[in-house]
Amino acid sequence: MTDEIHLSRVEDEFKGRDYPTDRDELVDACSGTTVLFADGDADLGELIADIEQERFESAEDAFVALQNVLPIEALGEPGQSDGDA
Repeated sequence: MTDEIHLSRVEDEFKGRDYPTDRDELVDACSGTTVLFADGDADLGELIADIEQERFESAEDAFVALQNVLPIEALGEPGQSDGDA
């Protein structure tokens, strides 16, 4: 994987892996890759390690699981309203 990647490109990077794969293999492959968010960043391997699911059947499966462990900084533009009035 590359050293830095925007969140919008993570699924494309996942597609370069062989599936099915287990979480630990994906953690090893992605550790050291920084995911850039709208406001901040995080180590992709550490994020994957936080996923409860132990096996991924596809890149899409891994990316969907990743969505559940993303920090609030990953969502939207900094300071952007979530639509609440």
